[in-house]
Amino acid sequence: MDSAPADTPFDRALRRTRRDRAAARWDDHAFLQAHMATDLLDRLALVQRDFSRALILGYAGDALPRALDAMQIANVTADAGFRLAQDARGVQCDEDRLPFADASFDLVVSVGVLDTVNDLPGALALIRRSLRPDGLFLGAFLGSGSLPVLRRAMIEGDLTGNVTAPRIHPQIDIRAAGDLLGRAGFALQVADGERLEVRYGGLTRLVSDLRGSANSSLLRAPPPTRMALAAAHAIFDAQQSDGKTAETFEVVYLTGWAPAPDQPKPAARGSGTASLADVLQKRG
Repeated sequence: MDSAPADTPFDRALRRTRRDRAAARWDDHAFLQAHMATDLLDRLALVQRDFSRALILGYAGDALPRALDAMQIANVTADAGFRLAQDARGVQCDEDRLPFADASFDLVVSVGVLDTVNDLPGALALIRRSLRPDGLFLGAFLGSGSLPVLRRAMIEGDLTGNVTAPRIHPQIDIRAAGDLLGRAGFALQVADGERLEVRYGGLTRLVSDLRGSANSSLLRAPPPTRMALAAAHAIFDAQQSDGKTAETFEVVYLTGWAPAPDQPKPAARGSGTASLADVLQKRG
């Protein structure tokens, strides 16, 4: 069993169990991962170079590996859940414990998993090491600002019984994600994001989607009481418009390249010669 120091803040065993349980109903609930995978494929299509071998980190359905197959890119999927890894005929492993040799791939695509990795800086460093020089990393995960309505409902629900407990795990914002790419040794790194709004008829359906896509909380916390749950449902429903409550998902996208000698280099800080004030004055 994993030792405690390496098992925080997320319970590794619970994470594997949750992903295994989600496998049976994945196609019915994992629309967020499907959306991320589609967006990452669109970004890959804009890259003017060929790739030969890819690692998919995090099962996201069949569409992503099929698309890579169509581009004649050999690929393997790695997932923390045994059943999802088995469904993909891939490898079961944690992202911060990758078993692959250095320079094994020229493309790594990560979908919806990096926000629940215990050692994210270490995982990104391993991803960078697994890439050949000038290899490409594309990633997407739910970031800071996601699930604000659910967060408020659960907090206020717990307060009805004078309880405070972590219900939604810490989230990563775009700026921090970009900094982590740089710390991991990626070149030409970019972090950006998008906001998705999904309307739900009730809290039960939202929770069902989160559980069915392995996006529920992995923090160690006591279960909410019946009173707290009832209050959370009422608070969630109070935000309805036309019979549905709008919930927000913030998706963070990452792009980075494994360093290579012939890559273009960003200009040194302070090397610019044009005055921003002059440019703005000309435009005016």
